Amino acid sequence: MNTEVTQLAEFVAKASFDDLSAEALEHLKIRVLDTLGVAIGALDAEPIAAIRGLVEDLGGAPTATLIGGGKTAPDRAAFYNSALSRYLDFMDSYLAKGETNHPSDNFGAVLAAAESVGASGKELLTAFGVAYQVHARLSDVAPVRAKGFDHTTQGAYAAAASAAKALRLDVEQIANAIAIAGTANNALRVTRTGNLSHWKGLAYPQVSKEGTFAALLASRGITGPEEVFEGNKGFKESIAGPFEIDWSAEDLERVRRSIIKKHNAEIHSQSALDAAQDIRALPGFDAKAITSIRLRTFDVAFSIIGGGEEGDKQSIRTKEEADHSLPWMVAVVLLDGELNPAQYAPERIIAEDVQSLMKKITITPDDGFSDRFPEEMPAFLEVELADGTVLSAERNSYEGFHDDPLSWEGARKKFDALTTHFTTEELRNEIANVVRDLEQHDVAALTAVLARVSLVRNQPEAALA
Repeated sequence: MNTEVTQLAEFVAKASFDDLSAEALEHLKIRVLDTLGVAIGALDAEPIAAIRGLVEDLGGAPTATLIGGGKTAPDRAAFYNSALSRYLDFMDSYLAKGETNHPSDNFGAVLAAAESVGASGKELLTAFGVAYQVHARLSDVAPVRAKGFDHTTQGAYAAAASAAKALRLDVEQIANAIAIAGTANNALRVTRTGNLSHWKGLAYPQVSKEGTFAALLASRGITGPEEVFEGNKGFKESIAGPFEIDWSAEDLERVRRSIIKKHNAEIHSQSALDAAQDIRALPGFDAKAITSIRLRTFDVAFSIIGGGEEGDKQSIRTKEEADHSLPWMVAVVLLDGELNPAQYAPERIIAEDVQSLMKKITITPDDGFSDRFPEEMPAFLEVELADGTVLSAERNSYEGFHDDPLSWEGARKKFDALTTHFTTEELRNEIANVVRDLEQHDVAALTAVLARVSLVRNQPEAALA
């Protein structure tokens, strides 16, 4: 039966390393390095420590490596490593008109599945390319945010497809894996509305785990609904509405349209935060003299992080709330000049200066800006001082956006900054060198160096052996 999930599975099975253009391959390697840097930088976060403790207590067949050492079953490794790469909210993004997702969230599933079967670096990169293509294209044509579902909903299909590819499954098995994961993981958008919880950063690790487990089930002959997309009460009828993708015409190039964060902040804030840095550098700027702040932005930014339909963004007490509050983020950049993991220290989040300044911000959506999104990310910021001076700055993109892509050198700089407390210079060079030439290595070479990363800040490498 030539169902839509079978057509998708045929695309996944057929995908080859040789299908990647040189530019797509470079983008994938940069995203592997970026994802690993963000993951390592989160190793001592409190929720991550709790998850690691649970994984260690549960055990599991030691076939997949945990970043920082230790092994467990692939689905549990997928959850833990995806939680690491997601926790700081510093990962990449893909912007569709009605949906935003983070395709690098699939790396934990790809890495665990690939290692468990002794895959090559070429196989890992191919599977990761599949994850980007599936995740991005479903978000292009089947957005679900406006219907109350989370972007992890499309991610379930991507995680299962990429894990199944890494596991070397055949077309029928791939189709069953995708059908199982897609049917079972239709997540609610409440994850990112109102007062935010740890689940904001763990919803995709759950999908990464479930996509991997679905692929493992399919490898043992377990079947899923063959009309998951078009069937009675399927994805189209129940959630997405009608859409069409000709998977036979797809390639592995969508990674080139994904973007990487410059600031440790929700993706739609990036250009506004650049504008805040621009204003801070202007002559006469004085944060203590600010009387009002006015920001015009596009509708998606206003809706998700600006106080629009997804809830008030003025009551900020936790990291999860802070990195999804445009008022807080603009305020802290105007005060500190940057937004990196250090700004999310609990005492900084609730400090009086940033809490007071964020109350002076008015954010409004601009229809003209909205029309230019997602080709651009427009933001116009004005800061008024006590003497009546008005300072302003406008940004349409930023370094890391698809019109100004991050270079390998830029990615390495970010990687080093995020990982320095958990690695030595020698280990950072080893990790980066393996990633740079990943197609020349087995996945085991990558996981071996990742296992040597310290779980404790400033741990000497001699203690990591």
